[in-house]
Amino acid sequence: MAADADVIVVGAGLAGLVATYELTRAGRSVLVVEQESADNLGGQAYWSLGGLFLVDSPEQRRMGVKDSAELAWQDWMGTAAFDRQREDHWPRQWAQAYVEFAAGDKRDYLRDLGVRFLPFVGWAERGSGTATGHGNSVPRFHITWGTGPEVVRVFAERVREAQRNGLVTIKHRHRVDELLVNGGAAEGVRGTVLEPSAEARGVPSSRTAVGEFDFHARAVVVTSGGIGGNPELVRRHWPSWLGRAPEHMLTGVPAHVDGRMLEITESAGGSTVNRDRMWHYTEGIANWDPVWPGHGIRILPGPSSLWLDATGKRLPAPYFPGFDTMGTFRHILDTGHDHTWFLLDQSIIEKEFALSGSEQNPDFTSKKLSDLLSRVKKGAPGPVEQFKRHGADFVVRDNLRDLVDGMNALTDTPLLSHDDVEREVVARDRELDHSYSKDMQVSAIRAARGYLSDRLIRIAKPHKLLDPAHGPLIAVRLHLLTRKTLGGLETNLDSQVLRPDGSVFDGLYAAGEVAGFGGGGVHGYNALEGTFLGGCLFSGRAAGRALARDLA
Repeated sequence: MAADADVIVVGAGLAGLVATYELTRAGRSVLVVEQESADNLGGQAYWSLGGLFLVDSPEQRRMGVKDSAELAWQDWMGTAAFDRQREDHWPRQWAQAYVEFAAGDKRDYLRDLGVRFLPFVGWAERGSGTATGHGNSVPRFHITWGTGPEVVRVFAERVREAQRNGLVTIKHRHRVDELLVNGGAAEGVRGTVLEPSAEARGVPSSRTAVGEFDFHARAVVVTSGGIGGNPELVRRHWPSWLGRAPEHMLTGVPAHVDGRMLEITESAGGSTVNRDRMWHYTEGIANWDPVWPGHGIRILPGPSSLWLDATGKRLPAPYFPGFDTMGTFRHILDTGHDHTWFLLDQSIIEKEFALSGSEQNPDFTSKKLSDLLSRVKKGAPGPVEQFKRHGADFVVRDNLRDLVDGMNALTDTPLLSHDDVEREVVARDRELDHSYSKDMQVSAIRAARGYLSDRLIRIAKPHKLLDPAHGPLIAVRLHLLTRKTLGGLETNLDSQVLRPDGSVFDGLYAAGEVAGFGGGGVHGYNALEGTFLGGCLFSGRAAGRALARDLA
């Protein structure tokens, strides 16, 4: 049967766009099949803050950060904690290749496409407290000037240009239901044509069928994303090592992130590994202006908020804001409750609260210097202030007793005692009387302010929470929030999907989140942040370049 294109790419997210771009550079024809409308081009990447993990970059050096590939590899291995001989074979190799990419030509690759970065470098996942354990030893989180939409744009524009030149065809509202396999090799896809949708980006679309399709090609690349928008799949594969499955989680990705292609590819004979590895957040808040069902936004916190569990007990070290996401997640589940609290004040929210997402950072996303300069004005960033005013999880009061009453009013059963919360706050405040402290969070805040970027724009000057000069007091109820799939389709370094026996599945490739960002789990059990977009870039590039070579 005649081929419809050299390659079929399933999914028009970032990994799919990158693979398509690389294929068209080599003159290959590509058919992109996507279940959502054209307004959703770029997938989850469009909604992202655009943070990218770079090693020993000019931006780091200008901020006085000394980094190296060796240090980044030490951090990656301490974070990933690979421990599965069979399932971690390819993820280890992908991890080493990715760190080399981040320390090598990743920045130049993006700059040549037009991507630029903000001059300050963020310090995400500050770690579990030891040099060989989880976390970034130095700041490595580079925010794209233009955030996620800009990362999508530089590839989407080139794909559209190839479309105008006849090398790319994009079939929107085409949902793949089956991989076509002939003689043990992938040769196409079969599926359902969905009725047209005029829904805005991210809004759930109709699944009403209006037709069927069969497309054929010399190879298929699966770039369909993860499972974070499918609560049923999240629960089915819930990690036993993480503890009980939460009763309640917000959803951090659109509903179309449904994980369907994982099972479809597995049914066709592809190998999936590490399905019990996931990356979820602990600092979710309900979006007061939601786009998709259960829409949650993550707070990107500085380190100063006092973190209390549902009963008012302070979370133990090293579970401070922004330090160890999955360690904190496990601790929260062990409390028997699914929510926690940040307790802070106006000075802290103004300097330390940021919200994840391109739409929550219009000053970065717009690429307008005038918008960026608005951050130096007094007050919290506009989107943060909107959540403070309208968000269902925010309590703002002038005194602690009223604050605790307001916190209790947000839960079905009052769990907080004013006296218990006051004891935690007063004890923490007493540690501010000296330039030294036994309180590890206070010490960590002071140490972090030794980094210029943190001192200037990220971390509030240490002060007492009960000092009225820094008021009012603020409490934020935090929910657990779904986000990333860390396991997935097992692939070699050319992004070729493998079979359960380790052999290559001819003609079948995978990239992005559906492949665990490379190999079926490049992150292991944990992540260093800024590595998800980068994983889509790297694995999509690998798939496109390998196919361009092999089809020559």
